Amino acid sequence: MSEYILEMRNIVRDFPGVRALRGVDLNLKAGVVHALMGENGAGKSTLMKCLIGIHRPTAGTIVFKGREVDIPNTITALRMGISMIHQELNPVVDRTVMENIWIAREPMHKALPVFIDHGKMFSLTKQLFKELELDLDPKSLLRNLTVARMQMVEIAKAVSYDAEVVIMDEPSSALTPNEVEHLFAMIRKLKAKGVAIVYITHKMDEIFEIADEVTVLRDGNRIVTEPVSQMTIDSLISYMVGRNLDEMFPKIDCPIGEVKLEVRGLSVPGHIEDASFTARRGEILGVSGLVGAGRTELMEAIFGLRRRSKGEILIDGKQVRIDSPVDAMGAGMAFVTEDRRLTGLVPVLSVKFNTIIANMKAYVNSLGLLRHRKISQDVTSYRDKLSIKTPSIDTIIANLSGGNQQKVLVARWLLTSPDILILDEPTRGIDVGAKAEIHNIITRLAGEGKTIIMVSSELPEILGMSDRIVVVCEGRVTGIVDRKDANQELIMKYATNSLRASA
Repeated sequence: MSEYILEMRNIVRDFPGVRALRGVDLNLKAGVVHALMGENGAGKSTLMKCLIGIHRPTAGTIVFKGREVDIPNTITALRMGISMIHQELNPVVDRTVMENIWIAREPMHKALPVFIDHGKMFSLTKQLFKELELDLDPKSLLRNLTVARMQMVEIAKAVSYDAEVVIMDEPSSALTPNEVEHLFAMIRKLKAKGVAIVYITHKMDEIFEIADEVTVLRDGNRIVTEPVSQMTIDSLISYMVGRNLDEMFPKIDCPIGEVKLEVRGLSVPGHIEDASFTARRGEILGVSGLVGAGRTELMEAIFGLRRRSKGEILIDGKQVRIDSPVDAMGAGMAFVTEDRRLTGLVPVLSVKFNTIIANMKAYVNSLGLLRHRKISQDVTSYRDKLSIKTPSIDTIIANLSGGNQQKVLVARWLLTSPDILILDEPTRGIDVGAKAEIHNIITRLAGEGKTIIMVSSELPEILGMSDRIVVVCEGRVTGIVDRKDANQELIMKYATNSLRASA
């Protein structure tokens, strides 16, 4: 009998004009965490979608518990014992936690089987949370939870199927360090029960902490499968991108000019209190802090997405009134938001229209018609400048990899010719190769004299890319640190408010 609970053999998947998987093998053992790594577009998600019935393989076989199986849809996969936690959450936000967990399989009253037994649903959910050591109210509405807690609900939902194979796609992307430790504790419990886990992440340190084996895909091919103990970060990156990434943070010294933006005493009730800082021309100003510190809320208030109760914003030394994003854009500002799926992309539209959507008025002629030739010229120009990999500018943006979607968002705002570019988590959820490309773009823009404000939860990124770092804790600016003085320990002290410095 095979040592593997699941074998994917020589999986091929074709899409119109593209071969996404080129004969890929993946073998999973019970009670083992198997990391699946690769750049965006390498084929990881496609392979997993073939496993859970979203895609049918063009060729190849799937063997589960010793017999060849056909998985035509996700219901079949779930009934077999294969579940997946998707990177992009799709909760029913106006339903409760327990309703989200048991959706489409609600326990029914024995006496009146047409009615849902909410009492039993509640007790089942409480029992599940007890096993997973989750402190959540089963009756809470999903919309009242943080993204991190929604992620925990999705994990609990996957476990509730008593699955023998659980696929976790970027499960820690929205979690705090403490929540990641809780996630790892849950994974270890599943391992002890003999569950096979596929773990997909772009966070290298997680691989070496939680995974036992790793398979690397590149351009639809399986490159290597090895025990994690035989890997290093350098070798893993080399397998993923096919080259050595000696310079993940290509920061160069750019001439830094006069103060471009000044924020004075800005407050947003319940989120920000008396925040002040400056940003200069040609400067990359990093914004750091723990999840929930108020970094995003501060940027949204500056850009007019949140109403502030007090505070001033000055550009080039002159006070400006910014009550809406239209005001901010008129003042020469642009904002690439944290959640590209929720607040950035229009997934059903093309690359072309996602690129121009913030600057549409510039492409309307005197008759009120769009100047399609000019649109194509400008979008093609930015596609080439930012090395956006897309079959065509008319390709639906949902079909691009995460890194290329992110570059489209950057292109969108560059088309508005901003002087101040705010980037909120610009490399979240994208692979190491795409991160290096985004970092190159950021550095190049600073070199052109743009003022860059970059929010990031990744300390190596903040330390590697920033000229100065603003640290936020519990809605307050607790420290502003020059690049030459910055280190991880100092930033964490400000982020936990164990050390204060004047701005």
